[in-house]
Amino acid sequence: MAPSSVRRVLLSAPLSSDLRTKYNVRSMPVRKDNEVQVVRGTYKGREGKVVQRITREKVNGSTVNVGINPSKVVVTKLKLDKDRKALLDRKARGRASATDKAKGKFSAEDVVAASAGRGSGLINLRVSAQN
Repeated sequence: MAPSSVRRVLLSAPLSSDLRTKYNVRSMPVRKDNEVQVVRGTYKGREGKVVQRITREKVNGSTVNVGINPSKVVVTKLKLDKDRKALLDRKARGRASATDKAKGKFSAEDVVAASAGRGSGLINLRVSAQN
């Protein structure tokens, strides 16, 4: 059995496009009363709550529950409590701060500042390498 920290990642599903824009969060761990829609596989298009089961009839006539991987569903409605709201806020804050800065890009000032201080750094490096 995986620890809860790992299970949380494995049981996360992407949010629908309207929830994604509303909360600025890409995915959330699936929970009991969330509503999901299956987007891949034989049962594509089926919707329901996480508690409800999809069943299949076997050749001998008995029915069995079908397990569906969380990566193959999209969460369409979230059940929110205090902890999940805090999680959404925390994830949204992280995404907002990441999108504020241009990822991996240097501004003109950064380049000028780096090149201005570079000369003495290279000389010191060479001197220390000779010793």
